[in-house]
Amino acid sequence: MPAKKSDTPAVKTFADHEVIVPAHKLRHAVKAAGAQDDDPITRAEKALEQLSGEFSGWMDAECERLDAARHGVQSHGFNAKTREALFHAAHDIKGEAATFGFPLVAAVAESLCRLIEHTPDITRIPLALIDQHVDAVRAIIRENKKPQAEAIAAKLTRELREVSDDFLREENKDRLDELDGILSPPLVPDDAAH
Repeated sequence: MPAKKSDTPAVKTFADHEVIVPAHKLRHAVKAAGAQDDDPITRAEKALEQLSGEFSGWMDAECERLDAARHGVQSHGFNAKTREALFHAAHDIKGEAATFGFPLVAAVAESLCRLIEHTPDITRIPLALIDQHVDAVRAIIRENKKPQAEAIAAKLTRELREVSDDFLREENKDRLDELDGILSPPLVPDDAAH
């Protein structure tokens, strides 16, 4: 059992330094949980379960937002407003995908974010490459429950990542100090998802 911490500060002196140990006043503000206490994690999981019927509709709405942002870029070109709309729509999908039950779409949304974030002159991003990302997100969401969805999503993700990496490599060829960080492998290896 750990030693009881003091309610008053203390100074421990060593040969070459001193350590100030602050008082532990918060100990009195916390109580140990008992078996009858409400577990906030269980409560949160129950709330998510109750909302899970809404997730598909919410992801569809996020998908429509991404599509509208893409059309904004097509209509008005890249500017601060259209860049921000496209980036935030993709970033939100990336962050919400697993929670909403669409984990396969996160990597494609992340690839689009990388493309937007790491292209020095955003106006050079081919609209076809943006279309491919947005269309892939929409397809993965639409086909999410089908038997081959995981294999198709993995192939789309891999191909978009390769094309995006080639583009980013070319666009950042004069920024070698940043290129390693830009082209680092995805956080989740392909074989970990299977």
